[in-house]
Amino acid sequence: MAQVSLRNVCKLFPGNVKAVDNVNLGIENKEFMVLVGPSGCGKSTTLRMVAGLEEISSGDVFIGNKRVNDVPAKDRDIAMVFQNYALYPHMTVIENMSFGLKLRHIPKQEIVQRVNEAAEILGIKRLFKRKPRELSGGERQRVAVGRAIVRKPMVFLFDEPLSNLDAKMRVQMRTELHKLHIRLQTTIIYVTHDQVEAMTMGDRIAVMKDGIIQQVADPISIYDTPRNKFVAGFIGSPPMNFMNGRIIKKEGKLYFDEGKIIVKLVEDMHKKMMPYVGKDIIFGIRSEDIYDKLFVSEAPPENIVRVNCEVYEPMGSEVYLYLNTGKHTFIARVGAHDKPKVNADMDVVFDMSKVHFFDKNTEDTIV
Repeated sequence: MAQVSLRNVCKLFPGNVKAVDNVNLGIENKEFMVLVGPSGCGKSTTLRMVAGLEEISSGDVFIGNKRVNDVPAKDRDIAMVFQNYALYPHMTVIENMSFGLKLRHIPKQEIVQRVNEAAEILGIKRLFKRKPRELSGGERQRVAVGRAIVRKPMVFLFDEPLSNLDAKMRVQMRTELHKLHIRLQTTIIYVTHDQVEAMTMGDRIAVMKDGIIQQVADPISIYDTPRNKFVAGFIGSPPMNFMNGRIIKKEGKLYFDEGKIIVKLVEDMHKKMMPYVGKDIIFGIRSEDIYDKLFVSEAPPENIVRVNCEVYEPMGSEVYLYLNTGKHTFIARVGAHDKPKVNADMDVVFDMSKVHFFDKNTEDTIV
């Protein structure tokens, strides 16, 4: 079994800088777990502590049922793939893939078998005689992954493996790594700053900020029910729109008042939002939940917002509209057929059944 468990794990750097703060995380056998967050959030440091490349300041790391705090990296039965590939430049592809097995004194016949199997999976047998300088970025990354596969480890660790690739190659390698996980049926911990990679690849996602795990859940749950404003703003492209305002009550109904606009809350939200009447609050709505009124047959008048369209950004299958209320700017994601005039006023409709509210002081999710 290849479960990985981090229990109260902390990492302090000189100067009492806390890079990882009391991380508790369990990764199940055969699970694809993604650690995601902005640069400097502690995700790579966490991965390196699992790998044994970084000393743990406090807490415990278990691989399987074994505590590995004091186990050297080479004895942890893990394989790590780095951002910069870390291939030996003077060796051919087949030599790079075989080298680690030779150091472990694996029989020659088994080395040949393992290398051929990995190369077949990754489609790199034709590259065997080439050296890293003769390979493209995508080919180098396949070789680095192949070198990890041949070891048949309990756990694979990936540290920003696609960051050096162009956009098209990143999409292709995302798909290949996902298929590889299904085929190998092994445990993978994957670090990235790219929320698209996290959403498309992970069985579960752990979102990190300032060394602290903010939320752990499957991708859809993270997207639909973020635990706080940071998670809501980090996961999603474009990011969630936020506006400051307050909850007001009129004729027994609750409304969000931004100053320039007022929109009505759906009745299901009344119970949770009643304690916030008269208080400042943060309102959140995703770009796809804002519609051009011209394409909505029946829009409740209290959900219609007058805005100015500042920028029209065609993306092929959809369009991003950069809108201004006079107090806040936000983005709507609409269909490619929608072509409003730039620098002109327009009406949009907020889908109030899908909005989010966050406490002004804690930034935790209310609804």
